[in-house]
Amino acid sequence: MKKNSVIFLGAAALAIAAAAPAADAQDTAAVTKRVDRLEKEMRAVQRQVFPGGAPTFTGGEIAPDNTPGERSNAATPVADLTARVDALESQLQTLTGQTEQNAFHLRELEKQFTAYKTEMDKRFPAAPAPDEATPASLPVVAAPKPLVTPASTTTAAAPAKKPTATPAAKPGTPDAARLALVKKVEIPSSGNEQQDAYDYGFRLWSAKLYPEAQAQLKTVVTKWPKSNQASYAQNLLGRAYLDEGKPSLAAVAFYNNYKDRPSGPRAPHSLMYMGVALEKLGRKADACKAFRELEDVYGDKAPQDVRTDAAAAKAKAGC
Repeated sequence: MKKNSVIFLGAAALAIAAAAPAADAQDTAAVTKRVDRLEKEMRAVQRQVFPGGAPTFTGGEIAPDNTPGERSNAATPVADLTARVDALESQLQTLTGQTEQNAFHLRELEKQFTAYKTEMDKRFPAAPAPDEATPASLPVVAAPKPLVTPASTTTAAAPAKKPTATPAAKPGTPDAARLALVKKVEIPSSGNEQQDAYDYGFRLWSAKLYPEAQAQLKTVVTKWPKSNQASYAQNLLGRAYLDEGKPSLAAVAFYNNYKDRPSGPRAPHSLMYMGVALEKLGRKADACKAFRELEDVYGDKAPQDVRTDAAAAKAKAGC
């Protein structure tokens, strides 16, 4: 009887000893699956946070201590994997929260920009007709020579007289004086039609012949709307209106240049001058919006002279 009891107890001990590793193996397999799943989710989140393949996946912050003699005898592979799982879950929650916050901020910025663009489109739907018609009698090219008419004869027998030149306008009249000023402006002839057209408009503006400069600059924008010269011409058109004392037309010209050619060489200038024109119209709140957009869109990429002038204009507008 005693011998049978010993045999039974031995068999039970062997069964318990065999079952323990099996249970540990099951726990290890379950935790390993959790680690694999979390690592996959972590990579998916990293692809969203770092598009284009930035930092590679790194392990959890908690790792088993492999220093000889320092590792506790009570530590097991299951405990190590559990610690890794906890660290991965914490990192996954942090990255997920950051992704959601970044997406929310991006949506808010897009909404604000869309609302601002819509507001500006409503305020400046199209360029109105100028207050004063541009004199059509002032040509861009050199003025024609005066007409020559033969003198009248009293009778058929009277001797013929030399033809006398009759001027198109009497000297001293406003049109004749204006035409004389226009004729003094040299027309460029470098062979580059596009550049010559803009340079002529610039020379007219420099001579303070603003209506003539406006007509010439409009021609440049109409003939070459996609060129860099169009950006220069549209910006100078706004300045011609501004110098002539027409800030309303100037604001429209500047806004159209910024809206139609945001990457043009004179887009930052137009956005800054739009704020100046709005300030002259008494719309200081809108002027400050233009200056803020200049900083948000171009920032340090804007030329130094534009940033300097914008700072002075902001101070004047009280932004």
